[in-house]
Amino acid sequence: MQIKPIIKLSQDIVALIQQSRQHMADLYPADSIHQEDICCLLESDVYFVGGYLDSELTGIGAVKKFDTRPRYGEIKNLFVDREYRGRGVSRLIMGALEQHLIEQKITLCRLETGVSQPESIGLYRTLGYTETTVYGAYKPDPFSVFMQKEILPD
Repeated sequence: MQIKPIIKLSQDIVALIQQSRQHMADLYPADSIHQEDICCLLESDVYFVGGYLDSELTGIGAVKKFDTRPRYGEIKNLFVDREYRGRGVSRLIMGALEQHLIEQKITLCRLETGVSQPESIGLYRTLGYTETTVYGAYKPDPFSVFMQKEILPD
């Protein structure tokens, strides 16, 4: 499995993003879905990656940098194709995103996930994320779970 930066959109990437959007739409009301817009994933403040097995896209994820106080990165659009779930793709993508933040000298990583995604919440907890209060431009939402982790260089 290789994790590679995504610098342009291809059909397989768009298809996986659409699959992710549909999955969220099946779980939550529209105003409780906080995925990054597809066009924003290629902006300079976002590091967008794909997990590939040979040449097949297995998953995607991004981290958006916020130059506020404190500076932090926020995980966006983490999603793994149903066929590849349970194989550690999410962990590899999260590792690459956290490593990118470390290289950018950003030591706080935050994320928003949903209450109807216990597998995601479990993954984040095993990676050291803990629940926190609402942050940034978010508003309290009964469908949202906010988490964060201090990341430090090895």
